[in-house]
Amino acid sequence: MAEITAALVKELRERTGSGMMECKRALQETGGDIEAAVELMRKAGQAKADKKASRVAAEGLIVIRQATGAAAMVEINCETDFVTKNDDFRAFADAVAETVLSSEPADLDALLTSRMANGQSVEQNRRDCIARIGENINVRRFARLASARGVLGCYLHGARIGVLVELEGGDADLAKDIAMHVAASRPLCVSADQVPADLVAKEREIYAAQAAASGKPAHIVEKIVEGKLRDYYEAVTLLGQPFIKAEDKQSVENLLKARKAQVIRFERFELGEGIEKKADNFAADVMAQVRGD
Repeated sequence: MAEITAALVKELRERTGSGMMECKRALQETGGDIEAAVELMRKAGQAKADKKASRVAAEGLIVIRQATGAAAMVEINCETDFVTKNDDFRAFADAVAETVLSSEPADLDALLTSRMANGQSVEQNRRDCIARIGENINVRRFARLASARGVLGCYLHGARIGVLVELEGGDADLAKDIAMHVAASRPLCVSADQVPADLVAKEREIYAAQAAASGKPAHIVEKIVEGKLRDYYEAVTLLGQPFIKAEDKQSVENLLKARKAQVIRFERFELGEGIEKKADNFAADVMAQVRGD
């Protein structure tokens, strides 16, 4: 059995990112064989990841990376806001965004199997990060825009809202302004023809019921409904909304026409949207981490 020296423990810590005592125990269990210790700790990390997989991860970071002709955005979730300050977590989130940018994965499954700069898959790095940090971590979603001739714009509001925009025409400043508008105004889509038919039908039904209750004739009810639908389209489409930086309430559509540009597409991520969050119990969370749950 090899002597468990401080240098050996240090080397294992550098390779795995785990704590000193955890590294020392792994070396003791493997008789000082550092390769076996690495494998043992990887298996332990996978077990930890599996154990924590059911825990709600609704905090985290939105990360954006941009290169010539391409931009990538990812949402990486963790359980508590405290972990978003952790260097290992932030490094992992940044590396995932870089991987999306360089690897061009087709979907989330493809991203998780993509190799990162250290030669390991995104999924293996995720599990290793869970083992080091002690919280459930998820790669939730990503978006990647690429354009050889168009203009790409990005905007990150803190680390909680991110937007990517592709324009035809215009310039980088306009693209960024549109991205900021999307972040603030939350449009559903670019134009009225892109609003999902089921949403339109639902709104029409509501407006019809409201107008009918007034006792007005059918032809008047129909005009009221059409008027309300026009207002709805203006509220939920990017082109219909008043531009946030315009004092005269100029619409985004008119702004773009004046600049001889059009929006091809946009992606907007808001951290944790759609995730059912549990009620916070800070004391219980701390005790769970102390116990290693």
